Amino acid sequence: MKANTIQMNFLMQPISAYIELTKPRILTMVLVTAAMGYFLADNSETSVMVLLYTLCGMTFSVGGSGALNQYIERETDKKMHRTLNRPLPQGLIPSWQALFIGIALIAIGTAILFFLVNSATTLLVLLAALSYVLIYTPLKKITWWNTFVGAIPGAIPPVAGWAATGEISIEAWVLFGILFAWQHPHFYAIAWMYREDYARGGFKMLPVVEPDGKSTFRQVIFYSLVMIICSVWLFFVGNMGYIYLVGAIFLGGFFFQKALVFCRSKQKPEAKKLLKASIIYLPVLLILICMDKLI
Repeated sequence: MKANTIQMNFLMQPISAYIELTKPRILTMVLVTAAMGYFLADNSETSVMVLLYTLCGMTFSVGGSGALNQYIERETDKKMHRTLNRPLPQGLIPSWQALFIGIALIAIGTAILFFLVNSATTLLVLLAALSYVLIYTPLKKITWWNTFVGAIPGAIPPVAGWAATGEISIEAWVLFGILFAWQHPHFYAIAWMYREDYARGGFKMLPVVEPDGKSTFRQVIFYSLVMIICSVWLFFVGNMGYIYLVGAIFLGGFFFQKALVFCRSKQKPEAKKLLKASIIYLPVLLILICMDKLI
């Protein structure tokens, strides 16, 4: 029995490693926000299959960009505690396989989107994947502006989902603004918590470049406010109801309070609370949008 268990663990380990190579948590967020963009658009002229093709193509493309990101950062990941257990530093997957898988997944995803969805969605998803790999990833070792640049591909999914219906309206770009702004306090909380780790990896994150945190805290407050403004703006441009408006204001207040406490305390526990608040904020806001749309 023990031998069978060991053999099963050996067989299952590579499967989980290949899944981890695609950064499944980021992938899940991308698919959810892309589906939200499609859901909010006027999709009466498109079938459910278009949504499925869109999500399928994005799964391959985003998973591929995650694999290439880990391929590029494989040596750096060995130096950081938070990334040491990734598949490549652990030697679970050969680096050449990660490179091949990353390129192949992006190519497959692009083909699915081009032939089964439309060119606009294809270009948006390809732009997100390539900018994440070729611009954001190397910038992490050059300038703290990498966070700003990296938030752009991270905010494209709802626009790409909207584009799958055949058009892109102002509501799609408001969703882009919400997601773009949300990523800053979300990531700066992480960067503050792991600033020593990022320093070991040679990453030019803002808390590493300016250890006193003044610029980091200004960024957190500024983008938290931008996020709240964009969420309220959606009420005016997206034909949302008062259920959404009240919920968005309350949710934004909850988030902003956590941001203020973090910036005043400068402590890791408060950074962790802000991170948790950001993880709560986005799905709850999306639920509010769905509820308002359905009622």
